[in-house]
Amino acid sequence: MGRRSLLLLLLAFLTPGAAIPVPPALRALSSLHLSTSFRSRPAVAMKYSIHYIQQKVDHFGFHTDKTFKQRYLIADKHWKEDGGSILFYTGNEGDIIWFCNNTGFMWDMAEELKAMLVFAEHRYYGESLPFGANSFKDSRHLNFLTTEQALADFAKLIKYLKRTIPGARNQPVIALGGSYGGMLAAWFRMKYPHLVVGALASSAPIWQFENMVPCGVFMKIVTTDFRKSGPNCSESIRRSWDAISRLTEKGTGLHWLSEALHLCTPLTESQDVQRLKDWISETWVNLAMVDYPYESNFLQPLPAWPIKVVCQYLKNPNVSDTWLLQNIFQALNVYYNYSGQARCLNISETATSSLGALGWSYQTCTEMVMPFCSNGIDDMFEPHSWNFKEFSDDCFKQWGVKPRPSWIPTMYGGKNISSHTNIIFSNGEIDPWSGGGVTKDITDTLLAIVIPEGAHHLDLRASNAFDPITVLLARSLEVRHMKQWIKDFYIWCGEG
Repeated sequence: MGRRSLLLLLLAFLTPGAAIPVPPALRALSSLHLSTSFRSRPAVAMKYSIHYIQQKVDHFGFHTDKTFKQRYLIADKHWKEDGGSILFYTGNEGDIIWFCNNTGFMWDMAEELKAMLVFAEHRYYGESLPFGANSFKDSRHLNFLTTEQALADFAKLIKYLKRTIPGARNQPVIALGGSYGGMLAAWFRMKYPHLVVGALASSAPIWQFENMVPCGVFMKIVTTDFRKSGPNCSESIRRSWDAISRLTEKGTGLHWLSEALHLCTPLTESQDVQRLKDWISETWVNLAMVDYPYESNFLQPLPAWPIKVVCQYLKNPNVSDTWLLQNIFQALNVYYNYSGQARCLNISETATSSLGALGWSYQTCTEMVMPFCSNGIDDMFEPHSWNFKEFSDDCFKQWGVKPRPSWIPTMYGGKNISSHTNIIFSNGEIDPWSGGGVTKDITDTLLAIVIPEGAHHLDLRASNAFDPITVLLARSLEVRHMKQWIKDFYIWCGEG
């Protein structure tokens, strides 16, 4: 797929071989003593029941009545029929159990909000496959993988739950989601305001589309994260691209680089060099997204503040090409081998297999067309312009479809969303996706919360002793607004 792989940012099985060095852990974490409900607490036991609902494959046509089973999870330990609420997670591009286990904020707040937790799986991901094993066969089978159809699934599911669960009918529902799921949460409130009283859209880049933000803003934020995490760190990465090119121009360069980087599959052809560079670029991007203040296991097992650990190996850009690439290996090894289990590095994968790479690849080729570019000056990446024709041709070659870059702004309003209400847009300041997010209040009910020291949807993760105070304050503010939405609902219903 070439450079389009950078669009698959949210998307390792490693083959046996000689063991490679384990990167040292860095645990430079400060104590936190705060009198707040979000202070460190014992881990919440995530006990849920698994359910399925029959959904129409096509909610908007009348040609077929074909259905499929959509999976969803329910946790109702703290739910109360009297004055309770329903927190509804709008599923992302992956297995819903994985997202459920990485959205501890909902579990932390369930008792305080007397909430039933519902995690809805997105069609074409996890077990929710409209055509079973044939779901990704061709564009005809994939034709129903759209945000509109997914939102309709969520709407039908909420209606079904209210109809079938005693006590749920007259309770307020709040949509929550992170990243693509955060976009869906916001769009769900916009399109189905009669079903949800509000939405928390965390790290939701709803403006990362055609002509709404500069295409280079994403890579600039990634670069800033590395520049601030260690002296000369971003400059070392910037210089590594030419070093790779020079080394691979030599007769034994591909073999040397394969050995130096401990690659599972050796580089054998010139086109492998661009694949390698794309893989390394995506690794730096993923590190920027999950630069959490504590050890985590979201995309990969990682130490606290992983970019700082990476940058320990990239302090000197003024070394020979071979030395620089050996340092790059040590940095990559932090991301791919923090657990010490890796025998080699696999350039075909950069994240957990719980994410649905195939489905997301199709979505980026149809509706989710998000322009990215870099210039090598304001960022640490090789220059790469946004070429829609090249991108479109690549999509047609892979999926037999042509992308529609204007459709999402047309469907959901782009920046003209001030007529909507009760949406919180939260963004971490160090998250590269914040460049396409809402970072300033639009109205008094379309609110932006910016979290300094916050990486990708840090606020949706479980409370942790090492959370920065900024995310504790953000969560407190989010809960305050959710409580107000719930209160307003019951007042409006005459029950307050």
